[in-house]
Amino acid sequence: MDPGLNQLLKWSIENADVSRDDRTASTDPKAERPSGQPLNAEALNILMGGPSDADLMREAMAAVQSPDISLENKLVAFDNFEQLIENLDNTNNMQTLGLWTPLVALLRSEEGELRRMAAWCVGTAVQNNVQAQERLLVVGAIPNLITLALHDPSEPVRRKAIYALSSEIRNYQPALDVVVQALQPEGLIPTKSIVKASGGVDAHDMEAVDLIVEGLRRRSEEKRSG
Repeated sequence: MDPGLNQLLKWSIENADVSRDDRTASTDPKAERPSGQPLNAEALNILMGGPSDADLMREAMAAVQSPDISLENKLVAFDNFEQLIENLDNTNNMQTLGLWTPLVALLRSEEGELRRMAAWCVGTAVQNNVQAQERLLVVGAIPNLITLALHDPSEPVRRKAIYALSSEIRNYQPALDVVVQALQPEGLIPTKSIVKASGGVDAHDMEAVDLIVEGLRRRSEEKRSG
């Protein structure tokens, strides 16, 4: 269910309970009625007939993908999308809305600014969100992000790709395992300092994760200097 509709339903139930419990309402018209729980902005927008966050997310992604929209307006739409998925419920609704596939596809856009925004949105979506981390792994986006982080000619793209990878691998072992396997041939996994006896790196070891991320940043800086 759309998070806004869910909130609206919850609000209706809670406030119906408040009305039933308010015995003064029918006997004293001057009595102050309990206010119940306030509606959030999206639920209020739905109640007033406006678009839900889900509608806005779909519209923003459609604009980014449209060949008839200018790059400037695509970037505005992408920025709006990024702000919407800062909300955890909206991020978790991306799979239902079918938005993961087009977002990940934009990591391969010919336009650098769109690649940058796609990586930024991915990083926002997966940050501290296991459900989104799982989805990113399932859709196979990690190799794309590694390619961007190591080889993209645009430094802003590389920086956002590293941000996305950093958010994806923290506290999520399956993604870290994929990244470690891909980066070992690149010499970016300092084996003696962070690899455990089991042969892997612990996703909950923030110092170890930070070393991997710093290695990616140094490689990006070397590419800029070179």
